Amino acid sequence: MAAMVSAYLFVFLSLFGMVASDPDLLQDICVANKAAGVKVNGFTCKDEANVTEADFFFSGLANPGVINNSVGSVVTGANVEKIPGLNTLGVSLARVNYQPGGLNPPHTHPRATEIIFVLDGELDVGFITTSNKLISKSVKKGDVFAFPKAEEQR
Repeated sequence: MAAMVSAYLFVFLSLFGMVASDPDLLQDICVANKAAGVKVNGFTCKDEANVTEADFFFSGLANPGVINNSVGSVVTGANVEKIPGLNTLGVSLARVNYQPGGLNPPHTHPRATEIIFVLDGELDVGFITTSNKLISKSVKKGDVFAFPKAEEQR
């Protein structure tokens, strides 16, 4: 009986794993053709003959952004707008610079998990779960903190 239950559990988990996974991409790359003006699931693809290393490169995170707003922070994104080769890959990166006492206003990421790495200083971070529980921590230089997909960040 135990062997039968184990077999059923194995089959169930195997089927669930196949259904719950993301499908593989249909192509290796789909560099954004931002000039096309058409967006379906990202931008349309640039002709592969015109793809270069520049489509996968961005040097804009090396220097701190200029903070000139009332919240005391600035976000420098490294997304498909800056790196066209990220189109359809489901990944981006950002640098956030804060003034002392600055904040990143509460927001959500409905389709992505966010991970932060503290390069310098200290930051109070957290999120609220769907059951209204606050998960928070003070993170310091060298620390990493993960925000689960779709949680509201504070």
